Amino acid sequence: MADQKRLAFSIIQFLHTQLQNGSMSPDAQESLEVAIQCLETAFGVSMEDQSLAVSQTLPEIFEAVAGKLEHSRTNSEPVTPSEDDVAEAERLKTEGNDQMKAENFEAAVSFYGKAIELNPANAVYFCNRAAAYSKLGNYAGAVRDCERAIGIDPSYSKAYGRMGLALSSLNKHTEAVVYYKKALELDPDNETYKSNLKIAEQKMKETPSPVSCGIWEFIEVKRAGAGVGKGWVGEWEGIFGWNSQRSWECPKERLEKLQGVTSRGSRGSRRAGEGFGTKDGGTGHREWG
Repeated sequence: MADQKRLAFSIIQFLHTQLQNGSMSPDAQESLEVAIQCLETAFGVSMEDQSLAVSQTLPEIFEAVAGKLEHSRTNSEPVTPSEDDVAEAERLKTEGNDQMKAENFEAAVSFYGKAIELNPANAVYFCNRAAAYSKLGNYAGAVRDCERAIGIDPSYSKAYGRMGLALSSLNKHTEAVVYYKKALELDPDNETYKSNLKIAEQKMKETPSPVSCGIWEFIEVKRAGAGVGKGWVGEWEGIFGWNSQRSWECPKERLEKLQGVTSRGSRGSRRAGEGFGTKDGGTGHREWG
């Protein structure tokens, strides 16, 4: 918890700096003030407690990690799997698909994992393992694998659809709606996505939920501007011991102006051969097929 407080303090410190530089509109300043109040309340921290300060400011930490990742990216040669590895990975994927049909979900996770080890640049393997994770109730694992699949292929509609299902299962219906809409943008005739979107939208109306204070929107914008992936967030978590899936709860009526979504990827084509040929029920959602 101490490391989480230090991270929250660093974020609050950054927001205070943005307020003090006077470059923001009155509405933006008001939004930041609300975000600061929410963070201070949620984590029990205050700008007065300098014992939580770290040696570097938040932008300095970001620049250091982003620079390190850029250096690593430009100085490392990607490993291309051999033809034998590609063929073996496909065989393992097929084994995983068979295990899914037989409802041996743990075995399916194992086969997909082995396929990923041989060919980690294939989005289908991550997406299929996400389906297996969801079947096991490991929705956080499913979210991580969908993120990996989308990172590899931003036009892969099935990854967005499965991300929506995992988020719905975590009762994150607002986020699920965003991913279902993206899945439909890429595959507009998919009836499963249409059905799941309607369900998620209904759940969103029925279930009051906290909204984000906008901190991760800031991180998303900074990350995109630097041209780096989510890896720097993972390293950040290593420094502070903080889980990036955590959200800060703030009163919805005070933060409606802060809520925003971003879309990724471009319109793309379906992939052949990635499905399992089986439909899944459960709360009205179809998970894989």
